[in-house]
Amino acid sequence: MTRQESYIQAVKIFNRWLEQKHLRKTPERFAILKMAWQMSGHFGVDALHEALENTSYHVSRATVYNTVSLLEDCGVLRRYQTGSEAQYETAGRSHLHLICNRCGAVREYDASADIASLLAPCRYEGFTPAWLSANVYGICADCAAKAAPENCNTSTN
Repeated sequence: MTRQESYIQAVKIFNRWLEQKHLRKTPERFAILKMAWQMSGHFGVDALHEALENTSYHVSRATVYNTVSLLEDCGVLRRYQTGSEAQYETAGRSHLHLICNRCGAVREYDASADIASLLAPCRYEGFTPAWLSANVYGICADCAAKAAPENCNTSTN
């Protein structure tokens, strides 16, 4: 599924969900959804608000926070915590987040076979998993390289 196709699907899901909950379909909510889909990778609510402001679409920070919560509730955005600020991403395939303890960089890692096993319906008694979000913490290659001694030559003359 292309990014555009997944966006169209998200709009349909959000529309249906708002109808089911008897909530208003406001232009602001759909502008926030569209901008969330245009964000690359992971983003915080403040970054989403700033992106909207940069396109001259003025909406209150509270409206962005409330709408992101609705988008999470209806399943088109996923939330994860990497410290003090929650991060979001568009819902899609299940994957791992590799998070650097030093610089905070987040990289996605596709572990399809392992994840498929964890999402198997018969794995959990009385529970049907829908998707998986997991964080793996460590040190990224860039930070590891910066921490390495400048002269790794251990040979003696």
